[in-house]
Amino acid sequence: MSRFFTTGSDSESESSLSGDELVAKPVGGNFGKQPLLLSEDEEDTKRIVRSAKDKRFEELTNLIKTIRNAMKIRDVTKCLEEFELLGKAYGKAKSIVDKEGVPRFYIRILADLEDYLNELWEDKEGKKKMNKNNAKALSTLRQKIRKYNRDYEAQIMSYRQNPEQSADEDEDKKSDDSEGSSSSGEDDDEGMSAAAFLKKKEGAAEGRGKFLKKMEDEDEEEEDSDDDEDWGSSDSESDSESDEDEGKYTSLASKFLKKTGTEEDKRVLEKKREEKAKKKQDRKSKKYEDDEDDNEGGEWEKVKGGVPLVKEKPKMFAKGTEINHTVVVKKLNEILQARGKKGTDRAAQIDLLQLLVGIAAENNLGIAIDVKIKFNIVASLYDYNPNLATYMKPEMWQKCLGSIEELLDILFANPNIFIGENIAEDSENLANSEQPYRVRGCILTLVERMDEEFTKIMQNTDPHSQEYVDHLKDEGRVCKIIDRVQNYLQDKGTTEEVCRIYLRCILHTYYKFDYKAHQRQQGPAGDSKSEQDQAENEAEDSAVQMERLCKFIYAKDRTDRIRTCAILCHIYHHALHDRWYQARDLMLMSHLQDNIQHADPPVQILYNRTMVQLGICAFRQGMIKDAHNALLDIQSSGRAKELLGQGLLMRSMQERNQEQEKIEKRRQVPFHMHINLELLECVYLVSAMLLEIPYMAAHEFDARRRMISKQFHHQLRVGERQPLLGPPESMREHVVAASKAMKMGDWKTCHRFIVNEKMNGKVWDLFPEADKVRGMLVRKIQEESLRTYLFTYSSVYDSISMEILSDMFELDLPTVHSIISKMIINEELMASLDQPTQTVVMHRTEPTSQQNLALQLAEKLGSLVENNERVFDQKQGTYGGYFRDQKDGYRKNEGGYMRRGGYRQQERQSNY
Repeated sequence: MSRFFTTGSDSESESSLSGDELVAKPVGGNFGKQPLLLSEDEEDTKRIVRSAKDKRFEELTNLIKTIRNAMKIRDVTKCLEEFELLGKAYGKAKSIVDKEGVPRFYIRILADLEDYLNELWEDKEGKKKMNKNNAKALSTLRQKIRKYNRDYEAQIMSYRQNPEQSADEDEDKKSDDSEGSSSSGEDDDEGMSAAAFLKKKEGAAEGRGKFLKKMEDEDEEEEDSDDDEDWGSSDSESDSESDEDEGKYTSLASKFLKKTGTEEDKRVLEKKREEKAKKKQDRKSKKYEDDEDDNEGGEWEKVKGGVPLVKEKPKMFAKGTEINHTVVVKKLNEILQARGKKGTDRAAQIDLLQLLVGIAAENNLGIAIDVKIKFNIVASLYDYNPNLATYMKPEMWQKCLGSIEELLDILFANPNIFIGENIAEDSENLANSEQPYRVRGCILTLVERMDEEFTKIMQNTDPHSQEYVDHLKDEGRVCKIIDRVQNYLQDKGTTEEVCRIYLRCILHTYYKFDYKAHQRQQGPAGDSKSEQDQAENEAEDSAVQMERLCKFIYAKDRTDRIRTCAILCHIYHHALHDRWYQARDLMLMSHLQDNIQHADPPVQILYNRTMVQLGICAFRQGMIKDAHNALLDIQSSGRAKELLGQGLLMRSMQERNQEQEKIEKRRQVPFHMHINLELLECVYLVSAMLLEIPYMAAHEFDARRRMISKQFHHQLRVGERQPLLGPPESMREHVVAASKAMKMGDWKTCHRFIVNEKMNGKVWDLFPEADKVRGMLVRKIQEESLRTYLFTYSSVYDSISMEILSDMFELDLPTVHSIISKMIINEELMASLDQPTQTVVMHRTEPTSQQNLALQLAEKLGSLVENNERVFDQKQGTYGGYFRDQKDGYRKNEGGYMRRGGYRQQERQSNY
């Protein structure tokens, strides 16, 4: 009965209390276990009172426990959520922490969590297996914990130097362990650091076997049971102590007040802690000793239950099995059936096939079965990388080359073996030696795939490393294999197969400059030659070889693609060796430029490379206009690097997604086949300068003059915008400075800017015959400077002597006479030649500057009138007294202005 409803006397209340005491008291004396048997009065007095510190710290420990459980199962997303809640809870407990100091268990979780995240971050394989949410949470949480731990660097450092458990955590663990052996096992795992946890997990993944893992689990259970026994005894002692202590306290509150323990209690508690720490240390040292013993023992022993089923090697043959052709073919098909399936170990499959070759050789099953297995070995090596973008590892590549060479040795040594893709498996002859052996397989397909793998290796290797040079040395081996297959197919292959292998040979030859043939053309070979050089000199020239292979393809090939590639490679090779007229004629006769836009991208890249090489060849031969026309399309696009297959330009994701970028990367040309882009641009700009500067001087006052090269004009504008003109540094600046000098007719300054040490090192020395190219450049600069000088200063002279022009530009007299005569014939220069005096007499037919301005004004007014008449015609439907003349624009009926013709043409008609 509640005291609030008592209206009687004290005696009544005493009697009621005594009546309540008659209720039987349960055994055990634990106050938390009898809430239903107490009266409301006693329930109020026996309520547990907890301080704010205990409440806050309990909230923190619960969150820490959740974080540790998430760490065990590698749930980084849960760790991130709980860490944010932990930060908020710590913020609430800030006032208590300021008084008491930062709790050690909080420092411990910060240090452990940071170590755990660093372990996960460094585990590359584990990161790949993570799902998207966990990977994102890992990076976020790692940044947050690093930023958060900066405020606690000193405490974390001191904790890592002395990583002992705090007393609070020990008490917490005791209370948790008293609930049962299962919870004690969990708390024991909580003490494990992130590094130890990951190490344990990785160890299990590496395959120690289920047996060893089971033994470790049993040991841990025994240790946990020992701990449980210890903790259970302490719990029973505490229960008995609570029973004894019930009579000592007069009130319930006095029982839970903080009291100072006696010296003896403190010693007992300290002794228990020391025993527990010692026991834990013994367990750790025992575990380390076991690990060391295992490592010293050598390799792990493979147990049947511990090895995954996928990695188990199938038994080749049972004991007593008679090994014949049928059994070996059946086993071969059994191995090949696992090819491409998920979980198949490709390396083990290759080992099995090689083992099968050895078994077949031991039992003398014949050479045909050996060829069949070797075909499958090479195919398995190609299938080792399932992704098309990845390239072969070096050891696999060497193994592949060796297998193909062994296969070719067998085929050349045994001409009675016939191979082909059209041979069905049922019609194969592997055992009957009286008839020719027939094996299903295509050596050409293997070699083509080998060539593609070699290209992929070169594409994916850093071109500036020694590794690239080492891989490039394998090209000689690849070319030898292609030559051997070429010889084999010339005897036993079809015409189509011969064309395919010829194209492979051409693709490895067309871009290489034949220095031996070049030296033979220069002069007779010296006597002091080694035997190797003499053998190379006697070998077939690359030009003769290309001619022979390409002509066979022109005559026999039925596919347009192989013929197109052969023509382009042939043109490229001609241009590379300065055979300009053959290259030009072959390009014009093939009419490839008409329909090349319909070809596939690799062929288009080859076409672009051929056109560029053709333009450079024309430049070396002094055909400046042809060189400019050949290079115009590539250079004016602004993406020569991409069009030549020598790299990708930066683009937005809208223009090119990741899949398209991967495809374009596979089309790139290997680095050793690249064309120097700086040389290409320099050749184009110099060609444009030699054409554009005289044209600009001739049409200085022409309002309708057109640009020959937009890129060259852009470079001129960039040079004019420079606020401070210093000495030129880059190649472009040299060309711009030379253009300005040529505009003034100063050919010597122009020559110094184009041909100097810096430009020689960057561009001109890269040509095979650099001195000849430099001589051609000097001659062209002199001639075009003379033309520019006459265009610019002809209005100043009445007449000028050709001898003076010859001395000014250091040209011989016939050359000067030829240049001036061409200018007069083409009506570019209004002058005549006086042969007896060797002078050029100028005709005053050119308008003055004032007349030029008047002509320009009349031209603009005429265009304005035309526009007005068109607008008026749209509104009224009439021409307003004017009629449309298809040839000369709008003319008035009764005379008036003429739109075309103009002053200069009238003057010319009057003069001639």
